[in-house]
Formats: sequence, structure tokens, C-alpha cells
Amino acid sequence: MGRAKVTLDRDYTIGEVDDRLYGGFAEHLGRHIYEGIYEPDHPTADEDGFRRDVIDLVRGLRMSVIRYPGGNFVSGYDWEDGVGPRSARPRRLDLAWRVTETNQFGTDEFVRWCTRVGAEPMLAVNLGTRGPDAARDLVEYCNHPAGSALSELRRQNGSPAPHGVKLWCLGNEMDGPWQMGAKTADEYGRIACEAAKLMKWVDPSIELVACGSSGRGMSGFGAWEMTVLDHTFDHVEYLSIHTYLGNPEGDTAGYLAKPDEMDQFIEEVVACCDAVAAKRRSRKRIMLSFDEWNVWFHTDQQIPEPWAVAPAQLQDVYNVEDALCVGGMLISLLNHCDRVKIGCLAQIVNVIAPIMTQKGGPAWQQTIYHPFAQASCFGRGVALRALVDSDKYDCPVRQGVDSLRMAAVADPQTGEPALFCLNRDLTEPLEVEVTLRAFPKLRLLEHSVLCHEDLKAVNTAEAPQRVAPMAISGATVEEGTLRAALPPASWNVIRLARE
Repeated sequence: MGRAKVTLDRDYTIGEVDDRLYGGFAEHLGRHIYEGIYEPDHPTADEDGFRRDVIDLVRGLRMSVIRYPGGNFVSGYDWEDGVGPRSARPRRLDLAWRVTETNQFGTDEFVRWCTRVGAEPMLAVNLGTRGPDAARDLVEYCNHPAGSALSELRRQNGSPAPHGVKLWCLGNEMDGPWQMGAKTADEYGRIACEAAKLMKWVDPSIELVACGSSGRGMSGFGAWEMTVLDHTFDHVEYLSIHTYLGNPEGDTAGYLAKPDEMDQFIEEVVACCDAVAAKRRSRKRIMLSFDEWNVWFHTDQQIPEPWAVAPAQLQDVYNVEDALCVGGMLISLLNHCDRVKIGCLAQIVNVIAPIMTQKGGPAWQQTIYHPFAQASCFGRGVALRALVDSDKYDCPVRQGVDSLRMAAVADPQTGEPALFCLNRDLTEPLEVEVTLRAFPKLRLLEHSVLCHEDLKAVNTAEAPQRVAPMAISGATVEEGTLRAALPPASWNVIRLARE
């Protein structure tokens, strides 16, 4: 049996966990919108054509913010196509994913759907094929109360009250050659700066996210961030950061070590942001919007017949080890919550998603649904700085990997902690001893575990709960010390309460 010792002190904190850390991302891609969110002929469809079974499952994730409509899709999207009478909306070729977009679901429908699931809308503007003028028009359409042409158009389209969208993304992954209208850092920085100015002149209360590099592996990573911020620093609050992990090598031990790279990525982007601030002698701190993150590798090469409508694309079927990796990524976000204020799991339904649906049939939870739902439910409050001394292992992608990966969050009202623990040892239980220094007397409320003897096990429509968290016994709290045995290759949530 492996061993790990942890010291927690309620006064040693990382920062407050922003509710927006538990967000999602909905793109016009594959069957995400059509047959996922919107299916008017489905038995559970409501008056707007939204699937109620999907709404219920999204509510279970307690997503606080949802980004829309892209993603690569947004860089060729004319937002005007998706508003007004559905019968008058044009069908367009979406070059990002080589499909036909019917525009039966657009901005107004998305905002209404967000209200149904209890999330704040986060809109991205097209800075690929369009620019500042279209961006400020969309802000006016969404947020201006009345009396202008675009605000009156929104009212005419069935939304008399402003949508009040506060979070806006200035394009998407604009350094990527796969992006429509891809730009150099200077080109993007200039257009983003001008779009930001116009958008905030329409509504000064909005918050803006500038595009960081598409990923840590981009050749311009670092230089891109600093150049873009040289242009936009005074106008934006956030810089975006994206990453996807996977296991194409079939090395599970290495796969579960990859979330450690996410820590490095965050810290490197923070350094870039602060270098720009230092150069300007500014006390302003740019925060991070990790608005695309997930496991994605199972269907990387899935290419549908060109110009189909809502074909099956990127429908990754997630297994146990994927859920464990997602848990490790959540721990990264929590342990950097002082600078990562927004997080969006990409995506939500059918497309690299925690929720799957069948057309006309059921919806169910994939394995990755569960760690996200548990973190979202129990991981709100103040993140604590955990001092971890753990057994280690080596693997091809990384040396000296801690068997225990952990985050802890204290409830803001009661101070009661929830511990999120990933045992990355594939064969041995991990005996964890946590010194709860400076906490009042605590008792064990629950120890929940997600694990399975088959790390490739998946959930299906026929067996939707094959992989799910279960409560186990054996953990104890005595004289200020928690002791718990974490099963091999397991995601654990340990909740403590005052005696």
C-alpha cells in the first residue's frame, strides 16, 4: 500500500473559487445543438424545442456560465442569421466543420436555454471573417434596453428585456491556421483592441476575454500572449487558455500524469500576463479564462460526409481513465483559482461531452460527468493550500509523479472542507493521512469513490450507471487527523463536517 501525508490549514489559502470556474461550452458542432440541446420532435421537448431530459442533466452539473457559439464555428458566423422568424433564417455552409448550418437555433434561443439550465451566457464574437462593427452590433442587440434599431429588433423577436450578457470572448483561437480569418498576433491584437473599445462604448459593464494561444504547443506560445496583451491590456479582463488531454499512446500511468502539465501551462500564461503588467508598471492583473478544457482523442479524425446537417462528429465515448484524468484537470483549476476565474468544460452534449443523447431517445451521463458534477457541487468556497508528501512514480511523459493529486475547498459559511483526491497508482491503494491543522473538531460526512476494475468501462444508454460514484466506509477522523484508504486508480471526494 502506498502512502501520502497532507497538511491542511484553514488559514493557508490559495483564493476564492469563482462560481464561473464551473462552466461549459456549447458550439454549433456535430449533434451538440441539434439533437442535443434542441430537438423539437423529442418526447421531452418544451415549448421552445429544448430537450427537458438534457436540461435536467445539465442542471445536475450546476454550470454557472456557458460559452457560445464557438469555437471554430464563430470565426465564420453571421449572428444576424440566427435571429428572427425561423422560416426566414438562411441555411449556410459552415466551413469550420464542413457542414450545413440551418440557423434554427441562435442567440435568443441560447440565452433562453441558459435561463432554463441556470447558467450565465458567455458570447463569442466573430473576429475572423468580421470585425468590430458586427461585434458592437451584437452587444447592442443583446444588452441595450430599447430605443435603437437593434434593441427594437430584439424586442420584436420576442425578448423585450435585455439579455444582459456580461461575458464576451473576442474571437476564438485566432493564431490557429485552421481558423477562418486567422491572424498574426499584431493583426489580432489591433482588431481585438478596436472591437473591445466599441463593445464597451455600447455597454461599459461588460467583461472581455482576449484570445491567448490555441495551445501550449503552438510555435508562437508566449510571444503571442504578450503581443496581444500589449494591444489589449487596458481593455480586457481575461486572457483565454485552452487545452485537451488524451491517451493515444495507451499509457494509463502517463495519461493520469498529464494534468500536471496543465499546472505548468497556467503558471506560464500567468507569467506572460504579469510580465506585460510589469512592463507597464501596472497593478492590474489579467485573469485567465480556461474556456476550453477536456479529454479529447478518441474521435480526433472523425470526418462526416461534407455539408450534412448535424452529423455525428467528435462523439468521444469516455471510460474510467478519462474520468480520472478529468478529475485531475479539475484539481488543476482549483489549485490555481487565484488566477483562473472562468472555466468551460468543452463541450456539454454529444460532442466530447459529459452528456450523450439518442435522437428521439434517452440522454445519459458519461463517466466524465461525475467528477465535474461533484466538484461543481462541493468545490465552491475558498481553495486551501495543501502540502502533499506522496509516494511517486515515473512514466515516459514525466518523472517523479505524485501518486496523490489533491485539492481542498472550504465552505465559505461553515469552513467545512471538501477534499478532492486522485490516486494515480494503478495497482495499489493509497493510505492518506491528512493533518487538519487549525480546523475545529470535524467528523466524516462522506467518502465517495469513482473507480472500476476495468479502466476502459463506459456508460451507455443501456447501462447508464455502470460507472458512477459510490460511498465507501473505512475513513476516520480522530484527534484532528483524517485517515482514508483510496482505492487504486480512483477519484475520491471526502467531505467533512463540524462535530
